[in-house]
Amino acid sequence: MSDKPHQNLAIIGHVDHGKSTLVGRLLFETGSVPEHVIEQHREEAEEKGKGGFEFAYVMDNLAEERERGVTIDIAHQEFDTDDYYFTIVDCPGHRDFVKNMITGASQADNAVLVVAADDGVAPQTREHVFLARTLGINELIIGVNKMDLVDYSEDTYTDVKEEVNQLLKQVQFNSDDALYIPISAFEGDNIAEESENTSWYDGPTLLEALNGLPEPQPPTDAPLRLPIQDVYTISGIGTVPVGRIETGTMSPGDNVSFQPSDVGGEVKTVEMHHEEVPQAGPGDNVGFNVRGIGKDDIRRGDVCGPADDPPSVAETFKAQIVVMQHPSVITAGYTPVFHAHTAQVACTIESIDQKLDPASGEVAEENPDFIQSGDAAVVTVRPQKPLSIEPSGDIPELGSFAVRDMGQTIAAGKVLEVNER
Repeated sequence: MSDKPHQNLAIIGHVDHGKSTLVGRLLFETGSVPEHVIEQHREEAEEKGKGGFEFAYVMDNLAEERERGVTIDIAHQEFDTDDYYFTIVDCPGHRDFVKNMITGASQADNAVLVVAADDGVAPQTREHVFLARTLGINELIIGVNKMDLVDYSEDTYTDVKEEVNQLLKQVQFNSDDALYIPISAFEGDNIAEESENTSWYDGPTLLEALNGLPEPQPPTDAPLRLPIQDVYTISGIGTVPVGRIETGTMSPGDNVSFQPSDVGGEVKTVEMHHEEVPQAGPGDNVGFNVRGIGKDDIRRGDVCGPADDPPSVAETFKAQIVVMQHPSVITAGYTPVFHAHTAQVACTIESIDQKLDPASGEVAEENPDFIQSGDAAVVTVRPQKPLSIEPSGDIPELGSFAVRDMGQTIAAGKVLEVNER
């Protein structure tokens, strides 16, 4: 483990815009993947007629290796820059990305948005930016990628930049703070070193921009909240829940409660990267063992917290949502699936309490009959089965969610207040 401050970094963007290649390139440029491994992948890629995919291969092969190996670490890649120790939360770009994005981006402090210069803003670019915004990612670095395919044209870069800027304004991202960098993940332009091909660009390289990110302040003083991602049985240890600590700290000897399963016990051991640790805190991916808890007592979507301040379980909750896309209108009684931290629960929108002006956040209409794409609203929601969720004002890390239906993200939102069961 590094003694530099830690950042979780989401790499987001449309499916073919070069995210995997960029991740592979970052790992390579920071010495996290040795040259010979890249060479090996290059040969393999060429044999399969996919020359040029070697960096993407690095990611994919690691993914396969991870699937084969039984490991407690969650699928992340790590690299060091001069100032930070980064964990990449690689969000897959295809339609199914949103679940991972919800569990993924809500785990990220900052994000790099990859937009291909030859393609510009694509449908998923919109969706990702929107989610990043709703899930509380504050700083966005935009890599205008594949500059090599447009002959490093400044005009094309400027056009794409303008297009992305419009998009950021639409979702109220603070577009003045966004940093744009013309890059080629494939050729390595402006990743670690300034590129001669973009002599018209005088900003930082991608690694310099990552070094310049503000340091996240860990929410250690909040109560422990640890959404469970998986539950394993490991020989010699027993039941091992795995997840990422969102807030608070965990140590052996702590008495904890899992909600909504409503079981608890004493933490025996806490492991990180296959080593026992005396304490783990926000942002740490841990596996831990609790005395007396069996594999069937708890499940993915449960949240672990202190026994004397257990995670809240909602009978109903009030939330502010923004509707991204819905083929028709949403009315009271609509029951899509809510994805909150690691839980996925069908929830009914019991009432639409207020329609908001999405630009200002002011109330535009009380008790409207329906809402539709582009609308923001305050709604009352009733989970169809127990769901542990927190007001985003108290614990923002457990207060955001996405709403999915018909294979797409309908809306995203944050919890305003919880009426506990």
